[in-house]
Amino acid sequence: MPTLAQTATVVRSKNAGPLTLSFDLMFPDRAGFDRAAGSDALKAARIAALYGVPEAQVAVIPYPVANAIKIALPRRIVAGSPGDRDVYGAQQHAPLLGLEL
Repeated sequence: MPTLAQTATVVRSKNAGPLTLSFDLMFPDRAGFDRAAGSDALKAARIAALYGVPEAQVAVIPYPVANAIKIALPRRIVAGSPGDRDVYGAQQHAPLLGLEL
């Protein structure tokens, strides 16, 4: 089974404010998007378990016109607070890369 890293052309994370992380997943074609959008690996429950947040606070938003998926979830530590090791949220996408679609 192909992984997200093998299927997507862009996988990135960033802050969406100090309390929320945002992930952008972009695919080169509709087939890759459809595979990812239909995969259990990218359902809210799986993302919540992967990042240790409540499922109800995970939003997975497919955007088929752009062959893209946006994921938003709460940060466990407020950006810039003591203990925050990634103030920009730019290194949080790594756990997604190996997900099998």
